[in-house]
Amino acid sequence: MDPDKWFAQYDEKLKAAAASADKAEKALRTVGGSATSQDGEVTVRVTANGALSDLVLRPGARDFEPEHLARVILETSRAAQRDVGQQVVDVMTKFVGEGAALEAVKEYLPEGYTGDGKDKPLDLVAHRDTRPDDEYFDSPPEVIK
Repeated sequence: MDPDKWFAQYDEKLKAAAASADKAEKALRTVGGSATSQDGEVTVRVTANGALSDLVLRPGARDFEPEHLARVILETSRAAQRDVGQQVVDVMTKFVGEGAALEAVKEYLPEGYTGDGKDKPLDLVAHRDTRPDDEYFDSPPEVIK
């Protein structure tokens, strides 16, 4: 094969790979995950890398015990991270296809992500303290450290 022709083909492959990488990067910038707790009191949004970008607590969240609210926020955050993880996999599949590169991406996805559409469901049944404020403050729940 002519060396000039080989270098020209190689250069074209590099340009195509760079263009594909740019497209993937732009596509990844647009993804973000979100999740809302089953009771609708907590909504979490995350960026493509899973970082928290928004947290919404609705008025009913005031009725949660602190430990339960913390658990709901964490579980809802994990659900949002799984959501964005699926979006990242979808984008990367489009650009790199199935194979070692995609498997490397999947290794860094959040806990609970399975990729089969059957990610671990949230178990967020509300544990609200519905006592009147006077009764609550007379006998507050025990906080375990």
